[in-house]
Amino acid sequence: MAATSAGRIAGLCRLFQRSVSIQTSSFTSQQTQYSSIRCNTLASRFSSVCPAAVPIHCRLFHTSHSRSGLDEFFDTPENWGEPKVKSGAPWTSKLLRAKSNEDLHKLWYVLLKEKNMLLTLQQEAKRQRLSMPSPERLKKVERSMVRLDTVVEEREASLRLLMTGQERGRPGAWRKSIFGYAYWYRFREHPIPWFMNTRYKRKRFYTPDFVQPHARQRLENYLRGRVRKNTHERQEKKKLQQLFPKQAANS
Repeated sequence: MAATSAGRIAGLCRLFQRSVSIQTSSFTSQQTQYSSIRCNTLASRFSSVCPAAVPIHCRLFHTSHSRSGLDEFFDTPENWGEPKVKSGAPWTSKLLRAKSNEDLHKLWYVLLKEKNMLLTLQQEAKRQRLSMPSPERLKKVERSMVRLDTVVEEREASLRLLMTGQERGRPGAWRKSIFGYAYWYRFREHPIPWFMNTRYKRKRFYTPDFVQPHARQRLENYLRGRVRKNTHERQEKKKLQQLFPKQAANS
């Protein structure tokens, strides 16, 4: 009697296990089907917003258009093999001053990527012993980057003058050496006061009285040299006008 009851209990356990496995398999299949439908709908929405090539897998977050390999370090395929490539004028300071800080930040990285691409092209041309197509593009990009850096420094200097009243990023002052030269001294932190700092005292931020005549003589020599240079330029110009009177009359 005990054996039959144990067999019945084992049979019921097997039936219960089978039913639970069938329910879990159906639930997982429904879940995968739902996730695939959701992924397809999100991909369709993304393709409607951005008509670029949508990858096979669902990719919700991205920063820029995905490109295979190191394509951004090379020029576009349309310009391959061309002896000359059209390019615009470099950015002027007037145009850069009209842009916001965010636009200047984005433009800096655009110019940096363009510079890296042109440097790669220049190195490849050197390796193949060929002339680089339109090498003036690199100079234009470098000139634009220098002007952009200058505009950012102007904004930082104006903001610093408005908030702190200092000319430069690190506080300082104009001082004179013992030889009478004026230079910009940048302040720095010291662990002890200045009147106890022997190293600071050795710098001697003053000009002795016996150096003053030599400083005046140095200034006079500089002024004489500048006058002598201007006189020499005027004489050379007069000689050229006597040798070429026609060109002098046209000018």
